[in-house]
Amino acid sequence: MTTFEKCNICPHNCNINRKLSKGFCQMSDKIKLAKAYLHKWEEPCISGNNGSGTVFFSGCNLKCVFCQNFKISQENFGKEVTSEELSEIFLNLQKKGAHNINLVSPTIYLPAIKNNIIISKNSGLTIPIVYNSNAYENVSALRALSGLIDIYLPDLKYFEDAVSIKYSKAPGYFKYASKAVLEMFRQVGIPRFDEKGILKRGLIIRHLILPGKIDETKKILKWIKENLPEEIYISLMGQYTPYYKACDFPEINKKISHNEYEDVINYFFDIGLKNGYVQEANCASDKFIPDFDLEGI
Repeated sequence: MTTFEKCNICPHNCNINRKLSKGFCQMSDKIKLAKAYLHKWEEPCISGNNGSGTVFFSGCNLKCVFCQNFKISQENFGKEVTSEELSEIFLNLQKKGAHNINLVSPTIYLPAIKNNIIISKNSGLTIPIVYNSNAYENVSALRALSGLIDIYLPDLKYFEDAVSIKYSKAPGYFKYASKAVLEMFRQVGIPRFDEKGILKRGLIIRHLILPGKIDETKKILKWIKENLPEEIYISLMGQYTPYYKACDFPEINKKISHNEYEDVINYFFDIGLKNGYVQEANCASDKFIPDFDLEGI
């Protein structure tokens, strides 16, 4: 059983009691949030017309040097809430017309989230639950969510260990993330949409393309092609904008080029992938980054 008392929720396997001390993620056993609102800039099938009921959790089990949400992921800004308060946040978002409850970076709080989803469903929550993570997950922990999550939205970031360690301090990233994605697929299967095109259940794999790392992207796409059915959707994110400590890494201290993005899209079709989303060039802008102001908390 995955618990905070002996925390091995994620692949860092800190094996500590988070009620008494803090591990890699620097978070205690208390849920900490930075924002909860109707977010309209996710994939069209997630945001729809009304918006996705997006809940941003503070802290992270990655230390990405380019993180655009560094205020909450690295600097740990946020406010602690009780399980009852989190359930009320979910229900309020549902009342506002959210198409779903979108849990952003929930991994490090997984035991509490599991219990909270059960409480919320018993209190009248009926819209789908989206688990929006960086994919650096332990399969044993994910299994505890089976039957509770409707939509998995992992960002499958890296293929080579040297890259994941350099930019995110995540040893064995692809080894763990690839297994996690397969477990997510086992739980929810291929995407299923309603009559308005809103996703109700299934797996969508995101991938944030990094400048100069197109080979990484192609290896990830090839793995998806070889290990998952063709009905799977892939969101090719060209929105990378250098933030936080990216200035210390000249090779990624820039946006991806038009040619790089076109190269990835062409490769996507060349290897026989069919379903997915691409972004307009203007998505690589800080205007799409939320203002973490405790809205809705």
